[in-house]
Amino acid sequence: MARAKLPRLVVAGLSGDSGKTLVTLGLIRGLSARGHRVAPFKKGPDFIDAAWLGAASGLPGRNLDTFFMSPEIILGSLAKSSDIADMAIVEGNRGLFDGLDESGTHSTAQLAKLTGSPVVLVVDVSKTTATIAAMVMGCVAMDRDLDLAGVILNRVGTARQERVITKAISTHTSLPVLGAIPRAKAEHLPSRHLGLVTSFEHSSSKESLDEVSALVSGCVDWVELEKVARSASNLDVCVDSKTSRPKRAKICVLRDRAFSFYYPENLEALEREGAELVFSSPLDDEEPPDADILYAGGGFPEVYAEALSANTHYRELLARRISEGLPVWAECGGLMYLARTLHDGKLALPMLGALPVDVEHTERPQGHGYVEARVDGPNPFLEEGTELRGHEFHYSRVTEDSHELTTVIKMKRGVGLGKGRDGIRKDGILASYLHIHALGEPRWAPGVLKVARQGAA
Repeated sequence: MARAKLPRLVVAGLSGDSGKTLVTLGLIRGLSARGHRVAPFKKGPDFIDAAWLGAASGLPGRNLDTFFMSPEIILGSLAKSSDIADMAIVEGNRGLFDGLDESGTHSTAQLAKLTGSPVVLVVDVSKTTATIAAMVMGCVAMDRDLDLAGVILNRVGTARQERVITKAISTHTSLPVLGAIPRAKAEHLPSRHLGLVTSFEHSSSKESLDEVSALVSGCVDWVELEKVARSASNLDVCVDSKTSRPKRAKICVLRDRAFSFYYPENLEALEREGAELVFSSPLDDEEPPDADILYAGGGFPEVYAEALSANTHYRELLARRISEGLPVWAECGGLMYLARTLHDGKLALPMLGALPVDVEHTERPQGHGYVEARVDGPNPFLEEGTELRGHEFHYSRVTEDSHELTTVIKMKRGVGLGKGRDGIRKDGILASYLHIHALGEPRWAPGVLKVARQGAA
């Protein structure tokens, strides 16, 4: 057992779309400018916000999720960042107490208490004044064990509004107002159906981050915010001494604007197990590299469907290698790319054809939230009986009846392919809508490397 000292704070909100991400990005950039090395974290399974936080910090944006990570794993992940950073910022998700049920199970508040982190509450003050104090009072009263350390007002319209709200909060609570962010005149972080446009795709992400930093930097009390972060308790954690194994297999990872949903911990876990990762772009590369296995993660293939289909040489060569025995682990967007066709709302565009399915992009989400499942069929990667926890978020569906496919995952919670099934198995392919986090499923990376080594033998 070791004790890690890591100043940190959690940025929470009263609801989704309260401005947490904008404020968190501004705080990370501002603290970095003040000489801090900031480790960024996102509460929950979100890929996109975590990647933006990483772009702001210069360190990988990581996820902390009490649904599929144990308390020990969460505390260990935080503590490990103290080796490379002197401060951590955790962005919450949804409202402060919003979780899976009326008790707020797996909420931002519970994560903050688990990690001993003080909370800074971001409040959207649009079209209101003193009522904000009542909202803040409610948060204080909701959980007296929560270290609610201060408030940042967001989308402030006038100096008078700021004065009235600040006075109301100071009159009715003991919490300080640590900042007041004016209403932005422009949309610095554009959105679409799954949330923000990814930092990987954004053509001017640095400029956008600079604009966010300028918006926030002059409007918060940096001295008090640093005091709040330093008030966090030390972390009692077990030190993980596991070292990387010699490189024994090569994994081709599809990564570009269309495929960017990869948890850093997943890639690191594969490397520790002995993988050499080779990144390849189905959009821009002429052909895929030689590899022992393919890892096709999630992203936005529906947005780039025409370009993916048009890269015919790459597509046909990869399809041939898969037909000749290249194993594949595919998640969500990867499943879509392996299908026969992807219907983008206009055309049914040819994809790899490695799976006997067609996929259509839909206007409404087909699956969104946490997943609990069980492996109930033979496959190369995970033993039958393995219990899985992860998440799904997809605006697409396969047009075939899942009962007519060979599937190996039984859904207990979530949608997957539909009718309680997920995990299409075809030869050496396992493709599903399920996103797995390596820290939540420690058998995943060894399973992938086992298959890769068999291919390399």
